[in-house]
Amino acid sequence: MREIIIIPAFNEEANIVAVLSAIAAEAPDFGVVVVNDGSTDGTSAAARAVRGVKVIDLPVNLGIGGAVQTGFLYARDHGCSLAVQVDGDGQHLPSEIRKIAAPVRAGEADTVIGSRFLDKARYPGGLFRRAGIAVFQLVNRALLGERITDSTSGFRAYNRKAIELLAESYPDDYPEPEAVYILRRKGLRVREVPVEMRTRAGGRSSITLGRSLYYMVKVNLAILIMNLRKGA
Repeated sequence: MREIIIIPAFNEEANIVAVLSAIAAEAPDFGVVVVNDGSTDGTSAAARAVRGVKVIDLPVNLGIGGAVQTGFLYARDHGCSLAVQVDGDGQHLPSEIRKIAAPVRAGEADTVIGSRFLDKARYPGGLFRRAGIAVFQLVNRALLGERITDSTSGFRAYNRKAIELLAESYPDDYPEPEAVYILRRKGLRVREVPVEMRTRAGGRSSITLGRSLYYMVKVNLAILIMNLRKGA
């Protein structure tokens, strides 16, 4: 599998088969790896029932960072040249996978982020999510000198260089904005492309109001600390 799709999944029994079926229809040339992050429901069994899907079962819930890094480790160790990260909740459209993979395949970027907001597309995200994204945009502009419209998006494509970097160093908790900072500080090219996303297909998100506030504070502090350490 030279090109794979990594799907971190925690209690996504209600969504995972539909996600995998759509990927098989839209991107059949990709290998697929589901990282089951210690789910307590039937996520693993449902994913294993889909032909051709590799399932990695983590013994405990490591969180999104640990699950995604497990996917990077698998991609690195199996010689993958391209990895696409797709959520297991149905928000990311498999029909958009080739769009975010194209600049990586063409050698135009090391990492591509699928952005909900690049073309000011209408995405039904909540007020706090949009406020958090606006804060991350300001931090990126201040520290990196560039505008990234959707640094919280988990719909991404990575080349071999990015896979190897993030397999070794990937944030544990709410990792997406921090990963952008890590990639750019290492000189990797990060690009955005506009994509359509939808709201969660089924189940319930673990991101509450309290977690959203914690997310904003924690991630911005982590980025600022990394920046201070770099300048020390």
